[in-house]
Amino acid sequence: MANYIIIGGDGKEYGPVTADELRRWIAEGRLNAQSRAKAESDAEFRTLEKFPEFAAALLGNAQPAPTIAAPAGADPAYVAAMQAIKAPAMALKIISIFNFLLSLWSFIKLTFFRQTIQDDYAKEFAKYPQLQDPAIQKWVALIYGPLGIGSDIFSMAMAALVFFGACKMQKLKGYEFAFVATIIAMLPCVTACCLLGLPFGIWALVVLNKTEIKSQFK
Repeated sequence: MANYIIIGGDGKEYGPVTADELRRWIAEGRLNAQSRAKAESDAEFRTLEKFPEFAAALLGNAQPAPTIAAPAGADPAYVAAMQAIKAPAMALKIISIFNFLLSLWSFIKLTFFRQTIQDDYAKEFAKYPQLQDPAIQKWVALIYGPLGIGSDIFSMAMAALVFFGACKMQKLKGYEFAFVATIIAMLPCVTACCLLGLPFGIWALVVLNKTEIKSQFK
């Protein structure tokens, strides 16, 4: 009799188990037609709906499995924590990518089109005599020159840190790293998209500080 390996709700592989055991999990609502599995002799995973031997069991259990359901052997607390942390972690990933792209675009402009930008500002400043002060013009040259380029590089580095921290968070690994990355995402002086980073960062912090979530980090 063939044995099977399945992917649980926590993304981990379980098995090998018998076909009868899989049918029991289907009947209990712990697996559904979209759950992925493979026979031990198979090279790739398929959804259970593609296994003829489980068609009758799936028809008899029309109710889909819960998103945090897991097969025997999976820690329910761990699965629940994975599900709870997924959304805020994804939000921080999106914010970090957006911040990185904004900083990269600014870096490209200041690196390759700096003179054009400075010339445009010089024309605007010419309209206001009070801005002709050499000290002000020196600061403008710094902001749209070395200082601006350095700031963009720093912002890209911080965006990368937030992204990898969110990846750790989604896998329930490196609690301290994930916590620091969340704080960084909330800082307006570090991220270009602070208006979104602040609420999403607060959301992530609330989830991270829950005892049932923190205890599942490795």
